[in-house]
This record gives sequence, structure tokens and C-alpha cells, in this order.
Amino acid sequence: MEVDESYEPRGGKFAGTYQGPLWKFVQKRIDEARRKGLSAVDACNEWHSAAFLLETMPCVIYILMRHGHEPEEAIVRAVNDTKDNDTVAAIVGAAVGALHRKAGLPERWVTGLTGRTAERDDGQIQRLVLESKRVWWDS
Repeated sequence: MEVDESYEPRGGKFAGTYQGPLWKFVQKRIDEARRKGLSAVDACNEWHSAAFLLETMPCVIYILMRHGHEPEEAIVRAVNDTKDNDTVAAIVGAAVGALHRKAGLPERWVTGLTGRTAERDDGQIQRLVLESKRVWWDS
């Protein structure tokens, strides 16, 4: 249950027009954007899409709602259509990665990735992912 109901938009069309729980704001804004058929960029611009929960979450959810079935398009929209694009794209990327896995990503995005955690440990990320899978899912 959300206890803090002090959220207020800081920018965009709704600055100074709402105070209350995050879920109500997100639900109302997304329903309205969907009803209007807004693009991701237009919807995210309405609620500002900067580094604030009331801006990040509607963008993430709206982009996933519109483009979650197309991982590349969802990530591109998150990067290109939002102000706090590193945060929005990280969350959208994690969600589409969980939904579609590596097979859902364009091969050109995957080819040549080194998977480093340090300068000289190529493939370390891939080894860690495989080990995590073995420990948590295969046993």
C-alpha cells in the first residue's frame, strides 16, 4: 500500500495540477494518452519524462503498453522520446529483456559485445548470467 500521497508533477502539462498517490496519476494519465492515441513522445512530453517518479513511471508503462511486443522499438522510443532517457530506457530494456530474452534483441545489438566487468575479462557478464541461471533456475 502506498502511504505517501504527496506526489506532485514538477514539469510538463500537469505541473501544479495534481497532488496525490502515484498510482492514480499514472492510471489517469496513461488511460487519457491511450484514449487520445498519443505517440510515446507526445505522451511523455505531457507529463515531462524527467528524473522523477511521477514522470518516469507513466513513460515506462506507456512505452511498454504501446511497444512492449517489439523490444527494439520499445528501447528506441525510451531513448529517443524521453528526457530522462537513461533511466526510462534502463527500465524498459530490463522489462523487454525479461519478456523476450536475448532472442528478442536485434543481432546487430548483440554482436561484438564484450561482456566485460573490467578491462581484461571479456565474456565475464555472459559467464555470470549463465552461472546465475544454473544456480537459480536449473536446480
